[in-house]
Amino acid sequence: MNRIIKFFTRRLVLVSLLILVQFLLIAATLMLPGKRYFAIYYLTTWVMGVVFMFRIINRKDNPSYKIGWLIIVLLLPPFGVAVYIIFRGNTLSRRKKEKLASIEQSMKRGLEETIGGENASFDDPEAKKQSDYISNCAFTSPYSDGDIEYYPTGEAMFEPFLEALRSAEKYIFIEYFIIGRGKMWDSVHEILLEKVKQGLDVRVIYDDMGSINSVGFGFRKELEKEGIRCQVFSRYIPVLYARLNNRDHRKICSVDGRIAFTGGINIADEYINEITRFGYWKDNAVRVTGRCAWAFTVMFLSMWEYYEPSDGGEDFYKKYMPETFPDDTPGVVQPYTDNPMDDLNIGETVYLNMLYGAKKYVWITTPYLIIDYQMEQALLNAAQSGVDVRIVTPGIPDKPLVYQSTKSHYEKLVKGGVKLYEYTPGFIHAKTFVCDDRFATVGTINLDFRSLYLHFECGVWIWDSPVISEIRKDYEDILAVSRPVTPEDCRANVLTRLLRSFIELIAPMI
Repeated sequence: MNRIIKFFTRRLVLVSLLILVQFLLIAATLMLPGKRYFAIYYLTTWVMGVVFMFRIINRKDNPSYKIGWLIIVLLLPPFGVAVYIIFRGNTLSRRKKEKLASIEQSMKRGLEETIGGENASFDDPEAKKQSDYISNCAFTSPYSDGDIEYYPTGEAMFEPFLEALRSAEKYIFIEYFIIGRGKMWDSVHEILLEKVKQGLDVRVIYDDMGSINSVGFGFRKELEKEGIRCQVFSRYIPVLYARLNNRDHRKICSVDGRIAFTGGINIADEYINEITRFGYWKDNAVRVTGRCAWAFTVMFLSMWEYYEPSDGGEDFYKKYMPETFPDDTPGVVQPYTDNPMDDLNIGETVYLNMLYGAKKYVWITTPYLIIDYQMEQALLNAAQSGVDVRIVTPGIPDKPLVYQSTKSHYEKLVKGGVKLYEYTPGFIHAKTFVCDDRFATVGTINLDFRSLYLHFECGVWIWDSPVISEIRKDYEDILAVSRPVTPEDCRANVLTRLLRSFIELIAPMI
């Protein structure tokens, strides 16, 4: 009984139930008139469905996203229309659009005023092309100063992460999708409190949906009382609202603008396998220094400005910038961030460019494989052109429904020459591309609709760096404990196929 009471009093459950009540009220309001005035009701809903069908078709959305909404609107009028109006993609008020646009421009200005353009050069046309795309669309430049270290697991990253926090002399900025109470957070929290006592500027941003089951509603107030400045991205409130779709999925830790971490690892115990969820939790992260680390600091500050606008003066970013940067090192690193409020799918395009340019191989890890036609065709085209395309997905999924959506792509990809594997020890959460021993990217971007189109994301693109061989070695270790997906594994009974077909149609919505 206590477990039942505890379950229904959790904020996630309470808020979700209140939202469900609103859905039911909308449905009742829209459907009841049909009993009395069926002909008028039928004609009105039909016209409404057609009008919104054209509206959806003419929007600048991904075609797969449009198909999902068309099905909802046409099969369930007028309820589907009401749902579309409430959750119609990335619609923002003019004020919020202007505010968000000004933050992006502020980030661009901050990078230009503090470190200027690129300090790296290319003798590879394909690398230059990819780098130019990131520079033009994400505002960040390629850098060849500083180091990059790769951590193949959360356990490998944990102590270097804490050591970096301990080395802070001016500030610590943390932005994570999930913060969960436990050993990992307690260790981080202890250092943050010590640094606050020393007078450092300590700030935390976390996503409310990502952390809703792991920290309480008053978590922000707790941190603020301790002197840790804190902001919560998009509170999960009991109101039907389109912005519930957009989450801050980034993972950024900046220490004095000298050191930065990013990757798939959040601040929670499953990421360092202190607790067991879905078997062994396989993830990764990178640590960067130099101008690349500073760029991540600017990313954080631009998000912080969304909540606490600065005066916009020229010295806003400069006062946080390190006095010097390291000397040049082998290879090039280029950070990037993806914003769902513009028409640019930067994370997806970085992935596609690697697939289009691959000569020998592209090896991929992703926790979810929920892709549109364009990405599916890019994978198939690469494989059918003789490129060794491999994808590792979890052997133990975290979300059964999403897992069925992932498996709905297996048959076509396997038949087309893509080599699929399932990570048998448990759940693989790493989001990695490594290509031809020349390119790699590590970050927060899953191969699913939410990461590619709806979330704030970030990553690091790497070219001609010694760390690429480490990423490849880690992939080979992953393959050693992964099970190949065979054509026989792709077969399913009629009911399962119907379920997967339906899930594939609504995949952009889930």
